[in-house]
Amino acid sequence: MAAPTTKAFRVDSLLRERASLVIPGGMWGHQRAEAVPAGFPQFFSGGDGARVCDVDGNSYIDFMCSWGPVILGHRHPAVEDAVRRRLDSGDCLNGPSEAAVELAELMVRQFAHADWAMFQKNGSDATTACVTIARAGTGRRKILVARGAYHGAVPWCSPSMVGVTSEDRAHILEFEFNDIDSLDKAVETAGADLAGILVSAFRHDLGIKQEMPSVAFAHAVRAHCDRVGAALILDDVRAALRLHLAGSWETYNVRPDLCAYSKAIANGYPLAAVTGSDAFRSAASDVFVTGSFWYTSAPMAAACATIEEVNRIDAPGLLNAMGTRLRAGLAAQASAYGFEIFQSGPPAMPLLQFANDPNAELGERFCLESLRNGVYLHHRHNMFLSTAHTAAVIDEALDATDRAFRTLAHKGMSNDGTCLRRAV
Repeated sequence: MAAPTTKAFRVDSLLRERASLVIPGGMWGHQRAEAVPAGFPQFFSGGDGARVCDVDGNSYIDFMCSWGPVILGHRHPAVEDAVRRRLDSGDCLNGPSEAAVELAELMVRQFAHADWAMFQKNGSDATTACVTIARAGTGRRKILVARGAYHGAVPWCSPSMVGVTSEDRAHILEFEFNDIDSLDKAVETAGADLAGILVSAFRHDLGIKQEMPSVAFAHAVRAHCDRVGAALILDDVRAALRLHLAGSWETYNVRPDLCAYSKAIANGYPLAAVTGSDAFRSAASDVFVTGSFWYTSAPMAAACATIEEVNRIDAPGLLNAMGTRLRAGLAAQASAYGFEIFQSGPPAMPLLQFANDPNAELGERFCLESLRNGVYLHHRHNMFLSTAHTAAVIDEALDATDRAFRTLAHKGMSNDGTCLRRAV
């Protein structure tokens, strides 16, 4: 493994310069410089198992997993074989291949609430389709969302208001996640025009402590939807297959009417999906949601192979065990070097933050030191494990984070931020 340093990114720097001339801002979306920690590479050349390699040849144990899509590890053999076999016959054709029907059948068997499935490309496609179907099925307009929740990068839900009008949000009402009183008030405000309540599998807003839904809150969402005939829409784009194989809210005994998926369902290949109950089958068949590339076959073949594999190996169980191992190791290291940290979210999708670090400066510095030791972490966004993160890989990563904590301690950095400000 090459030992990455801030001087090791010669090719990356050249690519950034070239990109700045032909790409507005040098990069778009969540890959802009403000999302990629300072001193991190922007461009990558490959990945294998639990590791990624940047364009300068530096290798890292990967705890972002392409920001979520990779659940079985990069280039998983069973998935790659399924894709190759499909590509040998064609991918983008005049219509879908048999893989579309096979995948829909598989998802109906897989997810406990599902009576049907349809496919898209990105999480934004899936959540938008869910909202459209909910409105078509109820004849109503209002959609309730948790304040600060991320449901995609299109005008009705984008976290940015640049280029977005108030009219785009005219029928979106907000409540506080896990706050039943707030939910009750939002439902009352929507009144007879409530089409659906859209909620994430858990609270994973950027840069804040992650929060699992309470049982009472999950059941309150379901009860409100049942009472007024609205759709419970579960945004499982980020968490699907990592928390529970039959749907992320199965542990709460709450099933959605509509559910959005993307990220891990095809282990890195571009695919999204919506599943729903029979109550919304007619609406789903009536709405017009489509895309020229929504019917390509290779990602559907990848998804079939991915879902079969996560079932065979019990991916949620493995991810939870390895995430717990990582979390315990980080907690012990922080304590040993005199740092106060807190870890939140499910072990399969961890977030590490430092106490008294409101701007995440210390967290960013820790991630940079970890990167220099060959581990790719993030200081604001929840991270992701894959089933390629074996105990040996976790222990290797912990050896690197131990060195990172030790470096911070030796530089006199602390949770009060004073030493950090002098060192940065």
